[in-house]
Amino acid sequence: MSNPLRVMLCDDSAVVRGALARLLESDPAIRIVARVGNGRAALDAMERAAPADRAEVILLDLEMPVMDGMTALPLLLKSQPRPVVIVASALTQRGASQTMAAMGAGASDYIPKPSAAHGAAQGGAGGGGTGGMADPAFRAELLAKVKGWGRVRAKPATVPGTGPGPAPGTAPAVALTVRPRAIAIASSTGGPQALASLIGKLPRNLAVPVLVTQHMPPGFTAMLAQHLDGLGGPRCAEAVAGELLRPGHVYVAPGDRHLVPRAGPGGPCVALTGDPPENYCRPAADPMLRALATLYGRDLLAVVLTGMGQDGLRGCRAVIAAGGEVIAQDEASSVVWGMPGAVAKAGLARIQAPPEALAGHLLAALNPMRARLSA
Repeated sequence: MSNPLRVMLCDDSAVVRGALARLLESDPAIRIVARVGNGRAALDAMERAAPADRAEVILLDLEMPVMDGMTALPLLLKSQPRPVVIVASALTQRGASQTMAAMGAGASDYIPKPSAAHGAAQGGAGGGGTGGMADPAFRAELLAKVKGWGRVRAKPATVPGTGPGPAPGTAPAVALTVRPRAIAIASSTGGPQALASLIGKLPRNLAVPVLVTQHMPPGFTAMLAQHLDGLGGPRCAEAVAGELLRPGHVYVAPGDRHLVPRAGPGGPCVALTGDPPENYCRPAADPMLRALATLYGRDLLAVVLTGMGQDGLRGCRAVIAAGGEVIAQDEASSVVWGMPGAVAKAGLARIQAPPEALAGHLLAALNPMRARLSA
């Protein structure tokens, strides 16, 4: 390719840097422009590089000598033009906490760094081994995130409030017909930022419960919920079996468990299962959407955000069959237009828009009278 995406690898393990470089350079759309072992070296490499060799995407380890990733992150983000930073995280509780802190500080996404012992899906603590990096699923996720964020970064910046879709409290050009009693959100690759963009626009006193399935490993989902809870919108927490679904609360499916709400004596409540993965995922969106379609029927609104694959497609078919409605993230704002693209191409998505605009559609559906009066 004439203009391959320029990538820097910043990890204190030369073995990991080599393994990542081999995976990334197997795609002709990517060029490794720097391999460094700490944050200080990454900053030096950015300062020394000619414009044509300056990294557009940086894969950043967080635990390194000399200067760690958290210290380097805000300094790297000051580089011009600003790079995309993807955190390479250990699959541990500490790694999850650090990853969400990094995303709150400006990192765009994370990639779970598998250990040799456990492979890509169930990686252990450390980053020295690279056996898990041979997993095709890890390679696919790595390439999707690096190329997807590189593509999003290359697009012209939009002025907040000027994208397609209504601002909160205004009448949308295309109105939803459903008046939801529950909202379901499915997301995967690029999802944490999309979720933050959408949920951060919703009010604290949202009139309905929101249920989220984001493809993430155990530990990371709790940290994601904590991160979303700090945005000032609805209260967010990892879902706990048996709790009632209450308005103004966001329930995040725990890693390695499907979130399948059911009817309870006090009303709809959380149920979690260890049923086999669907679409190679657990949690998966399809089981959640099917369960919610049964519970809420025509009073359900499903939202499909950025992500690889087609998880959510069959569940959205169930939502539509029950009389509910589906909206999806548009291709331009998606890191990977796999999941939302699948429902859009199937003709199931009534609206396609960026996450912030989707929030406006949600609020207009919940309060159509106010939206009409504001028009």
